[in-house]
Amino acid sequence: MTENAESFNEQYAILKQVAETLRTQQEPDLDALIPLVDKGINAYNACKKRIEAVKKAFEEKMPADVGE
Repeated sequence: MTENAESFNEQYAILKQVAETLRTQQEPDLDALIPLVDKGINAYNACKKRIEAVKKAFEEKMPADVGE
């Protein structure tokens, strides 16, 4: 696995963990909410950036008439 794939997988796991924590909290810990949301946003942005890079790479490699 490449470093980028590992980084994506790590960031995706963080994003899933943050979402699960927010979803399952009985009583939100307001003191931890902002750092937790920041952590999720950072992980989301890293995943989004990697997905966009992979999409661009595929677009560059695929012939223009594929899928038409």
